[in-house]
Amino acid sequence: MKRDDGRRGATQAILVVPTGQRVGLTTVAVGLVHALDRRGVRVGFCKPIAQPRGGDTGPERSGRLIEHVAGFSPPPPLPAGEAEGMLAHGQRERLFEEVVARFEAASERADVVVVEGLVSMPEHPYAASLNTGIATTLDADVIFVAVPGESTPEELSEALEVAAQPFGGVGSRRVVGCVLNQVGAPPEADGFLRGAEPQPNPDYAERVRAEVPVFKRNLGLLGAIPWERDLLAPRVADVQRFLGAEVLHEGDLGRRVTDVALGASTMVNAAQRLLPGTLFITSGDREDLVLAASMAALSGRPVAAMLLTNGRRPSAPLLSLCEQGLSTGLTLMLVPDDSFQAALRVRGMDLEVPLDDTERIDLLAGRVAASLDGTVLGQLTGAAKEGRRLSPPAFRHLLVERARAADKRIVLPEGDEPRTLQAASICLERGVARPVLLGDPEAVYAAAARSGLTLPDGLEILSPGEHVGRFVEPLVALRKHKGLNAPMAEEALQDNVMLGTMMLHQDEVDGLVSGAVHTTANTIRPALQLIKTTPDVRVVSSVFFMCLPEQVLVYGDCAINPDPTPEELADIAVQSADSALAFGIPARVAMLSYSTGTSGSGSDVEKVRLATRIAQTRRPELLIDGPLQYDAAATEEVARSKAPDSRVAGRATVFIFPDLNTGNTTYKAVQRSAEVISIGPMLQGLRKPVNDLSRGALVEDIVYTIALTAIQAQETRAVEVLS
Repeated sequence: MKRDDGRRGATQAILVVPTGQRVGLTTVAVGLVHALDRRGVRVGFCKPIAQPRGGDTGPERSGRLIEHVAGFSPPPPLPAGEAEGMLAHGQRERLFEEVVARFEAASERADVVVVEGLVSMPEHPYAASLNTGIATTLDADVIFVAVPGESTPEELSEALEVAAQPFGGVGSRRVVGCVLNQVGAPPEADGFLRGAEPQPNPDYAERVRAEVPVFKRNLGLLGAIPWERDLLAPRVADVQRFLGAEVLHEGDLGRRVTDVALGASTMVNAAQRLLPGTLFITSGDREDLVLAASMAALSGRPVAAMLLTNGRRPSAPLLSLCEQGLSTGLTLMLVPDDSFQAALRVRGMDLEVPLDDTERIDLLAGRVAASLDGTVLGQLTGAAKEGRRLSPPAFRHLLVERARAADKRIVLPEGDEPRTLQAASICLERGVARPVLLGDPEAVYAAAARSGLTLPDGLEILSPGEHVGRFVEPLVALRKHKGLNAPMAEEALQDNVMLGTMMLHQDEVDGLVSGAVHTTANTIRPALQLIKTTPDVRVVSSVFFMCLPEQVLVYGDCAINPDPTPEELADIAVQSADSALAFGIPARVAMLSYSTGTSGSGSDVEKVRLATRIAQTRRPELLIDGPLQYDAAATEEVARSKAPDSRVAGRATVFIFPDLNTGNTTYKAVQRSAEVISIGPMLQGLRKPVNDLSRGALVEDIVYTIALTAIQAQETRAVEVLS
């Protein structure tokens, strides 16, 4: 079964993470998509988990902004309530599988997908932890968005160091860059409020690179986006909606509000504040100031709007007198608050760009894109990283999706075993496979009832006694050379594993999964007798898919062969490499021993050394190296000292153990000590897929083994068609 799916390695994930609140995360993420799109990069976007702001009732705003700026519709995020429910019920891994599903949807036609992270807020205290999990799950490059404010270079550097720690720290393979936003903003700048204008500083980025310690190391500064009052300026219509103000005269609701003035002094003094872009707040009975604003409008000053307070309406004669000034576009609005309360409410307005403000959306996206360093951006996205890792949630999602697409019929001989029943129900409901249970229907339903399980409609249950007869003659034909006769065949078929294997041989099902009750020998023996091995295979072997916290590794052989010869060990290595490739895992094969390279001697080491040469000769295109100790194969620091010239050491994804004693002990030690989920064993080398379960298998283990079997069946069928 040889296949290089290549999908996860082909699409690069860039996770944009905020270092705090109100850093402009969405704006930067959208601008980054716009910048990549302008460079000709096939870019996608994903907001995996929704984070609605107060008052949001429609679709996720990030996706809507992307639709306008980039012209495509990203996948909808997982609703925040669903995510919180999964976390509350201990379903964190299931949550990350949902994240992967949305990323995969976004990456269908993209080489790079920008992923917007979550902002930590009191109502979302889990955001930081989920950002770390998303980065690991998607094997994403991380870009931080920070606002420097009045921080000193040392303070800014320290803040970025702290933000990077959960992702491996500055200098790690994951943390690659930072965007500084709102550079030069006045202290406590609110957009409306008068304050010092930012001083243009075209050399700011170069100065930051030179003065901020963290940028002298392996952290790229992707851009420094200047603060601009106009980029925050809402329209009069936005202010009116926010306040719920009554419109007395509509005027031009599209004018931008860049300043707020409170009219409480004399008309002469107040007139100095009647400037273009000003929202002028005054009591509705200050008719002198209404008249002054009208005169200012006539003199060519486009005051944005007047907000009248205390619920007091100007008289009709006054409005008639001001009609010509109002006709220039001046808006009059009325609220019941007093002027001070109204000013406070306006100051608290969220200045996030509304989804219907397309002019401001385009301006923001263009300004962010123009501020990003094209050279650094090109280095970041120029090529996919070698050795990207397939995370456990990504692997499980891959299994389920490919199994669904395969749509295979999988027989389960242990039909009345409670865990098998539950797994079969899950597989049918999720579309993972079409399970077939072998067992007396009454016993099956009784076992389900004892477990409190309601079997879904459509779950296929076959009573073995009704089907044994039709397999007697085919079984005799297969085993006649071994002296098998009809009575002996009928007796053998009383074993549900033998019956299920015959169903597989006769193409009535596509695969078989057993072992929750039966031993490995009980499961494999009928397959060896009836299914046989593929022509180029010397030995049937097995692999476990070990779901470590950050990646999935392949262990072989940990279940079948007690003491393989060098030729058999080479065969196991090649089979395991092909299995890794078939399931989206890059194949870098480490042939394990108690010594590395030429450092040791002895018959056991020589066996591994010879097996390595045989495997390299048979498949020169594969990365295979050995002998390697486990730490040299798995850890880059150790590899640099023990095997500095190896292309496998420190980066191995497929670990081949020299014998069953070593392999089985190691896999169980890793599984139990590190609380690692192991999927398998998956058998390799048979003409049709038969897979064994550990007798301690959990329901989840059985589900994923059924999925593995369905995918194997699809791969086997594809090879048959090509042949």
